[in-house]
Amino acid sequence: MTYYLELMFRFALITVAALALAACQQDDDVAASPAPEDACGAAPLQSIVGEDIADHGELEPDDKLRVIGPDTAVTMDYRADRLNVEYDEAGTITRVYCG
Repeated sequence: MTYYLELMFRFALITVAALALAACQQDDDVAASPAPEDACGAAPLQSIVGEDIADHGELEPDDKLRVIGPDTAVTMDYRADRLNVEYDEAGTITRVYCG
């Protein structure tokens, strides 16, 4: 009887481990579909790099736009549809990119 209990326990343990590994697998459709090259629209705004941030009052931060100054704390999550505009201590725009 003990042998059968041990055998059932091992079977249950292997089943749980297999289900846990299966839950970690990525969906092939999600993994195979990369984000669009310029999903946030950063390409047409590359011309503002080098300009003063004060001249661009239209850059109002929201959920799709981050204006990042020196020593600004930002999250490290990547969102292809979010536009990031970075500027330095002098107020000069240094980088425009998606993320």
